[in-house]
Amino acid sequence: MTNGRHAASLIGVLFLGTVLATTGSPVRAQDAPAGASVDSTTETPPAADPATGAVPETVPAASSAAPSTDSVDSATPVESGAGPAPAAAAASSGDTPEVEPAKPTGPLVVVSWGGVYSQSQEEAIHHPFTRTTGIEISRKVYGGGLDQLRAQVEAGEVTWDVVDVDPVDAAEGCAEGLFQQMTFMMPAASDGTVASADFLPGTLQPCAVGSQAWSMLLAYSTGPDGVRADDASPTTLQDFFDTDRFPGGRGLRRTPMANLEWALLADGAAPTEIYDLLRTEAGVTRAFAKLDSIRDEIVWWNDPREPGRLLASGRVIMTSTYNAPAFADIAVRQQPFALIWDHQLWDIDLWAIPAGAPNGEAAQQFIRFATGTEPLARQTRWIPYGPVRRSAVAEVGSYVHADVEMADFLPTTEENLASALRNDALFWRERGPELVARFNAWLAR
Repeated sequence: MTNGRHAASLIGVLFLGTVLATTGSPVRAQDAPAGASVDSTTETPPAADPATGAVPETVPAASSAAPSTDSVDSATPVESGAGPAPAAAAASSGDTPEVEPAKPTGPLVVVSWGGVYSQSQEEAIHHPFTRTTGIEISRKVYGGGLDQLRAQVEAGEVTWDVVDVDPVDAAEGCAEGLFQQMTFMMPAASDGTVASADFLPGTLQPCAVGSQAWSMLLAYSTGPDGVRADDASPTTLQDFFDTDRFPGGRGLRRTPMANLEWALLADGAAPTEIYDLLRTEAGVTRAFAKLDSIRDEIVWWNDPREPGRLLASGRVIMTSTYNAPAFADIAVRQQPFALIWDHQLWDIDLWAIPAGAPNGEAAQQFIRFATGTEPLARQTRWIPYGPVRRSAVAEVGSYVHADVEMADFLPTTEENLASALRNDALFWRERGPELVARFNAWLAR
């Protein structure tokens, strides 16, 4: 992720995955914090228009790759049968998969986003993997995108073994032949559930395996001056748009992403038709009309840390936010905020292996290990990203720095996923430029 998102990678693309950042570069909730070094340089954010406040967004080129399907085929990682996979039997300790030692030519180079996100990977995955296999890991930090990897592959000098990618880069890199096909066996869950039934739909892809999910959701203040209506607190997305029952400011990220989806959902559209509607003029017009209904109450934000500040200052009574910064506000800073998971917008990060990776066999072992039930559950002790395996969600414990149960803050618990909408990153890669232009024109009215 770039500096800003996985700040908090929707903190990266930020959004996550590949959400368009209004600052001019993708933002990920798990992005490296400002000042962190990355392999690639990031652009200077474009200045806002002094007359309208509109900020142009950088939108990646449209993808020709088709979205991955939920089914598992010959090009998708194959699950093992009920019971431990051949190379992933439970270790004697009972908390990590046993992996046959590989013979890499050097340290396994694992590339990720940096910050607290990479720290969580080191503690939950890297160190246990090295203890189990004897394979050392060299961690590299990058800012996302495919340019560096494309240059390595074209030059025949690939130095990366495993890369943490967003969904669009996973699909485009696969289509370009930059990533290996994931045809190796995936381990069953610790309870014996086969991988294809344990991973959430769409997280086992032809060239990548999902790991953690982040989300954009809503938050409100529960303090003395917090939002109230007849002694009731807001619980739904519709409440966010109900300024009669819940009068007061509304915080939204200055971008069409998430906002247009939420506008349609609040207007009664079914989750399954959101992106089809946004491909039509009537659907886009409908979404902006719904945003018009709260336009006078909106306070726009860009930095993932701003929602908490807006709530604390009283400038808004409800706001959109990423789940990771919201967790920090509530669990770490003890702010009197609460979350609304209704119609959260979620997406994932995935592991991929570059074509020509120098340590391909060890890279496969790493991914099998990293996406096992126990490592995914263990990673949540450091960061509130939801495991994409159901068995891992069931084993989530408390935060490593405080007595806080992490399940309440994860996007992928059964309760929090009940009404959730999966972000369609490929849609935004394709249609983003025109919708950003439409959004900025709407702001300027």
